[in-house]
Order: sequence, then C-alpha cells, then structure tokens
Amino acid sequence: MSGVSWPIENELNEIKEIVSAMAGRGPEEVRVVVSPYRICPLGAHIDHQGGTVSAMTINKGILLGFIPSDDTEVILRSGQFKGEVRFSVDEVQQPRPIRKKGESHATDSPKLQEAGNWGNFARGAVYALQSRGISLTQGITGYICGSEGLDSSGLSSSAAAGVAYLLAFETANNLTMTPTENIEYDRLIENEYLGLKNGILDQSAILLSSHGFLTHMNCKTKEHKLVPSPKQSNFQKSYKILLAFSGLRNALTNSPGYNLRVVECHEAARILLKASGNDNLEPRLCNVDPEAYETHKGLLEPNLAKRAEHYFSENMRVMKGLEAWASGNLEEFGKLISASGLSSIQNYECCEPLQQLYEILLRAPGVYGTRFSGAGFRGCCLAFVDANLAEEAVTFVTEEYQKAQPKHASQIFTEKAALICDAGDCARVI
Repeated sequence: MSGVSWPIENELNEIKEIVSAMAGRGPEEVRVVVSPYRICPLGAHIDHQGGTVSAMTINKGILLGFIPSDDTEVILRSGQFKGEVRFSVDEVQQPRPIRKKGESHATDSPKLQEAGNWGNFARGAVYALQSRGISLTQGITGYICGSEGLDSSGLSSSAAAGVAYLLAFETANNLTMTPTENIEYDRLIENEYLGLKNGILDQSAILLSSHGFLTHMNCKTKEHKLVPSPKQSNFQKSYKILLAFSGLRNALTNSPGYNLRVVECHEAARILLKASGNDNLEPRLCNVDPEAYETHKGLLEPNLAKRAEHYFSENMRVMKGLEAWASGNLEEFGKLISASGLSSIQNYECCEPLQQLYEILLRAPGVYGTRFSGAGFRGCCLAFVDANLAEEAVTFVTEEYQKAQPKHASQIFTEKAALICDAGDCARVI
C-alpha cells in the first residue's frame, strides 16, 4: 500500500468517532472499508462487447466504517443522504428492479438513493450472499460516505458502494472471499437485485487494481493481469490524474444516445457474423474475427460502420497502451488516450459539452492525453498530466469551460471544474 495517499488519518478518525457514537462502543473497535473509484485510461465503450480494457483506481472513493452488531440488526447512516436504514440480515431479500424496461446500463446514479433508496446497496449485498447459500448471523452498525461531488461523475460509485457493503458483511461474519467471488457478488447486486444491466468492469477494477500497476482485463474471458510501470516510484511521481467535470449528471439509462450505441454494436456484430458464416455466435463484436471485419465491413451502413470501427481500433489502442505503460512512455500512452477520445467523438458521437471539455483539455498545460469517463454522455473527462503542471492545468480548464459551457459549469459541485488525483489501490478493510 506504499504511496497511497487516501484515506488520510483524519478521515478515518472522524468516521470511527461517528460509528463509535452510533454503536456505543469504543472507536478502536471500528473497522473501515476503503472502496475506491476507478478510471479506464483506454478501452472506451467496448467492455459491453467483450473487448479488452485497462483500468486503475484513484485516491478518491467510498469509506464505510462499521462495527458488528452482535445480533442480526443492520443500522446505517450516510454522509450524503438523509435518513437511517434498518433491516435484519436474516430477512430474505428479494430483487428490487428500479429501472424501466428496456434500459440497458447504469452506473453511479444518484437517483438510486435520492428517494430513500440509498440502503438498497446494503440490502443487495445481503441478497447476493444469500443467493449463493451464505447465511449471515451478524449485522453491522455503519456509516458510509463518498468523496464529495463524485457520486455521478462516471467513476463507478455504485460498484464502489456494493463492494464496500460486501466487504463489511463478510468481515463481520468472519467470511473470507476472493476478489473473483466478490466481483460475482457485486454483479448480483447490480444485475439481479437492482435490475441494472451493466457488466463487471467497474467492480473488477475496484477489487483487482494495485497501486503502481495498470489493470488489463479481457471482458470476454474475464482474464486479467497487472502491468507494472518501470521504476514505479519515480514513474508515479511524474504524472497526476486530472478529472474535469462536465456538470452533466443524468444516469446513463436516461440517455437514449448511450443505449442506442449498444444496440448498434450488437447489430453490426450480427451482420458481420452472418457474412462470415458465424451467425450461430452471440452478436457481440468480440466474436467477430478482425480479418472477417476487414473483409465484410463494407456491408455496414454508416452508423454501424462507425461503431465497429471504434471497437476494433480501440482494442488495438489498449494493446499498444499496455506496451507504452510498461516501457514508461507517458507521451505515447497519452497520445493513445487522446486518440481514444477522438474516436469516441467521431465514431461513437458523444454529446457536445463533453466534446468541448475534451478539446479544452487537449490545449491545457502539461496534458499527456485525455478522454471521457462516464461513457461520454455525462460525467467527466480524465487526463494524465505532468505533475509539475497539474495545478496550472486545473486553472486553465476551469476558466475555459466556464466560457464554453456556463450553464453546465454552474452545476459543478466546486468552484473549480477540475480535480487532481493520484493512482489508488484495491478495495480493502483497515
């Protein structure tokens, strides 16, 4: 965990004091789950098609302080949302789909919690464990809070919340689970309990990442590896991660543009697979051989051709990016990230405010490369930036985005349109 700058001691102590007061127990008894948010430097829009992606966590995220209840009762409070959640871990939890029929993907939606539903992630964690035959006997008294203003920025706060509750319940009940098992349990929370149709990229990044490494994941086979950077300590000090906020906060399920793109990818795959005599395979672009794509791509109408072009070119950028990272070539790594962003604009046709934010970041001091986070239909842009010029870049982005999008800039949670982060570590209990 060396080099990880979050959480700081004051944050931990504050949470311990809150839980201690809630439970009437000593602060030394409080455990804290650290569940970080994630970014994907390369691998935009291709996880749902079984593509290869890269990911890492940042030093921002969710903290969940807890004490075992000594009975089955769960008592929870939140730093972001009102009210107190109470239920028992021996109650049988039933799925509670909260998305309208036909919606295909959701992450980070504050609407999951605004209507008093913020406790559903905790109930979902119990549901996930119950659904695999695990009976819980210990509840928890807990307090959960997230890094301010980042709950709908395209950084996977929903997966971070689910993972946090899983680790807390497992710890309280003396259960030892592997990261792979918890990836599946969090999938059950989101796909089955909450009715969200997303994949496993987010929780995989949160549970598998390691400070100083780039996580590489094949979303078709679920295989992953950690790619080290050379001379990690010096390399880590040479860059910062900049998050530039758009002020767009709608859930992806409310964006017909995003959902339509997913459908178009499937349709492109169906046409290409049929043309190559493989129409018995699931219509996902990962099942289309690259040579078959080159041979038959002329059959695709313009929109479908753009989506397929993005998929195959992005897969190639991921592989080249892993090589650049491993060799310590930040300039090349950054160029590939920016090329990913450009393809998202030209071939995935993301929304205008994020395009403007992307273009502003390209001109910002010290930026190696930039692209969207949150799929390019809301959320933020991420950038890798020279550590010595990071603050200058924040000032530049803030001033320029306020000029370009004053309405959306007014919706940002802070006076600055950008935030500087460092790489993080995996989710853990401390």
